[in-house]
Amino acid sequence: MTESGDVVELILRDHRKMEDLFRLMRSVEADRAAALREFADLLIAHAQAEEAEVYPALKRYKHIDDEEVEHGEHEHDEGNEALLGLLEVEEVGSEEWDTKLEELVEAVTHHADEEERTILNGARENVAMERREELGAAFREQRERLLKSGCGDIENVRRLVRS
Repeated sequence: MTESGDVVELILRDHRKMEDLFRLMRSVEADRAAALREFADLLIAHAQAEEAEVYPALKRYKHIDDEEVEHGEHEHDEGNEALLGLLEVEEVGSEEWDTKLEELVEAVTHHADEEERTILNGARENVAMERREELGAAFREQRERLLKSGCGDIENVRRLVRS
């Protein structure tokens, strides 16, 4: 089976991967620090690739609400702030870790759910598959470049939160 290049499917796949990583970060049996590092890179790369490649293109479609797209960007900022809060916790598995993790889960889950219901459903219904595949290729390329750069590094997340 060939991997779908549909941007909607690629974004949904990332959302499911983030949920898997949340489960690992909650598990005392897992390497929670490694799960957090993987999650941090994925969240930052995913959000920045959406903002660079996907959101601007979707704003051109009249059946996709611009305000929802802009709200999605605002929620990325909230996710970044929550991610930074967890990255700054010194002791993995501490009470503070658990609290900050739940804040992150809440911010990201809320955003993913809203994005799936509004922006992605709108894209699926109103954007031709050929265009979704073009956006998917651009999204994947940007996301991969960011992942290779270690974009979830605490210093980069701090820069993003401050900007």
